[in-house]
Amino acid sequence: MKVKRIVANISTKDVAAAKHFYQDILGLDILMDHGWLVTYGSAEKMTVQVGVASQGGSGTPVPDLSIEVDDLDAALQGMKNAKIPIEYGPAEEPWNVRRFYVRDPFGKLVNILVHL
Repeated sequence: MKVKRIVANISTKDVAAAKHFYQDILGLDILMDHGWLVTYGSAEKMTVQVGVASQGGSGTPVPDLSIEVDDLDAALQGMKNAKIPIEYGPAEEPWNVRRFYVRDPFGKLVNILVHL
């Protein structure tokens, strides 16, 4: 048996609130829309991972989601343009990532990162 995909599910009464954050700012595509469930993603091949942590690194809280991007500065500017508060960073971490934290429309702590 091989795991083919992992989907993070976020519970909300307002599914449409995700569009601005996940599609407009982060550039993810709508892969599936049932009205009550909208899945955002990318045709990009991704590694299947589940993180289990006691802290988020550098003394930060454990993020609910981690999203790796190819251009952290563009992602950061997109968040700033949308007036989404930056909760941590941007910081260059000793484990060779540069990252920042924001909260999505549902209050989930999201770690946006790029590997160095």
